[in-house]
Amino acid sequence: MSDDGNPTQRVRVTSPRTSGRRSRRLAPRSEIDQRTRLGEIYVSSLLRAQLRLALGVLAVVIGAIAALPLLFRLAPTLFRQLVLGVPLSWAVLAFFVYPFLFVGGWFYVRRAERNERDFASVVQPSGGDGPAPDGVGEVERP
Repeated sequence: MSDDGNPTQRVRVTSPRTSGRRSRRLAPRSEIDQRTRLGEIYVSSLLRAQLRLALGVLAVVIGAIAALPLLFRLAPTLFRQLVLGVPLSWAVLAFFVYPFLFVGGWFYVRRAERNERDFASVVQPSGGDGPAPDGVGEVERP
């Protein structure tokens, strides 16, 4: 209402660019397929996550294996003990290093698959536009 008690007339305010083309937001999967800048960011984030994981697992595995000679040097009497006629240091190298490598590889694969599932859920959220190519984002359940 105006000051004199009469109701004021409404005024419609519009943009001068009413006929302009509106940009349509692309799905992340389309961004990747069309190799746009945003698509490159999506892919590079996955690659960074995978690289960070690989370097972390590699550092743990190499650090543990590289520490064995130091451990052998610090406790020589312990590692001179015989186990089944073989020095303990040789038994550790022969029987305990390989399971450790296996566990490191298993851990890496599980985490890398989780990174890919997370990436696939970002790129193609539920109710997306069809199945992902080459099984990306598909998870097998036991």
